[in-house]
Amino acid sequence: MTTDEKYMRRCLQLAQNGRQNAKPNPMVGAVIVSSNGRIIGEGYHVRCGKAHAEVNAFASVHQEDEPLLKEATLYVSLEPCSHYGKTPPCADLIVEKGVKRVVVGCVDTFAEVQGRGIRKLQEAGIDVTVGVLEAECQALNRCFFTYHREHRPYIILKWAQTANGFIDDNYKPVQISNAFTKMLSHKLRSEADAILVGRVTDERDHPQLTVRDWKGNNPKRLVIDHAHPLNIESLHAQHIQSLIVEGGAQTLRSFLVQGLWDEIRVETNTVMTVGGGTRAPQIPANAIVKQSNNYDGHQIIIYQRT
Repeated sequence: MTTDEKYMRRCLQLAQNGRQNAKPNPMVGAVIVSSNGRIIGEGYHVRCGKAHAEVNAFASVHQEDEPLLKEATLYVSLEPCSHYGKTPPCADLIVEKGVKRVVVGCVDTFAEVQGRGIRKLQEAGIDVTVGVLEAECQALNRCFFTYHREHRPYIILKWAQTANGFIDDNYKPVQISNAFTKMLSHKLRSEADAILVGRVTDERDHPQLTVRDWKGNNPKRLVIDHAHPLNIESLHAQHIQSLIVEGGAQTLRSFLVQGLWDEIRVETNTVMTVGGGTRAPQIPANAIVKQSNNYDGHQIIIYQRT
C-alpha cells in the first residue's frame, strides 16, 4: 500500500459516516497531512446542505498547525466542487488555504463539476493527483453516480432461496433467512431510498419492508402490477437514488429481462430444501461475482454487471 492509498483509505472510512444524512449528496471524506506525515485535519460531509468534507477538515486544524498547511497534502475521496450550491465552492477554499498538493480519489461526474474543480486547483498552481483508489471511491457513491448518469436509481435485485432453488415452500411463504442475514437485509434497506415488490407478493405475503432489525429510516414502499407499472423517470424526479427490488419472482424476472439492474444479492440457505414451489430467477450471463460470504450455512453472493 502506497502512502497516498493509506490516507485515501482513511478518507473512505470517514466518508461512510455520512451514509444516512449526506443524501442526496455524495459521501465524501477528507484528510489533511503535514509534510512530516502527521494528520492535522479530518472531515466528512455530515449532512446535506451543511459544510462539505474539505471545509470540515480545514476547520478541524488546530491554530498552531495552520502554518503547516502551506506544505501539506489534502486527500479527498471525491473531486472538490467548483460551483455555488447550498455551500460555496470547496475548490476556492482549498486555493485560499494554500495547500501544496491535493490527492483526489475520483472525478465527480455530476454535471456541475466534471473536472472543473480539479482544473481550478491546477490553474492555481496546486499539484493535483487523481485516481488513487479510484474504483473504491466510485463504488462508495455508485448510487449517486448512476442516478446522475442514467437518470434512474441504482437498482438492487434481492431474493432468498432454498438449497434446491425455490423462494417459497409449495407457493406458501417460508422463512429462509436466519436472524443474522435478516439483520443484514434490514441494514441494506436502511441505506436505500425505496423498496419494491409486486402486487401478488404484497397481497400474499404482506411484507412490511421496514427497518426493524437495524437502526435507520424505512425506505419508501412501492408496489407495482400491470395496472401500475414502474416509471423510472418518476423515481428520478422523486430524487430516489437507490431501489431494492425484493420480489416476487415475476417482478424480479421482469427487471432482469429489461436489463434494469446494477446489483443482484442472492441468499441461499444451503441446508434447506423444499418439495416444490416458485423457482428462483436465473442469474444472467452478464453478471459476475463481486462478493461471497457464508454465515452459518447461509451464503450471500453479490453480483454486478460486467
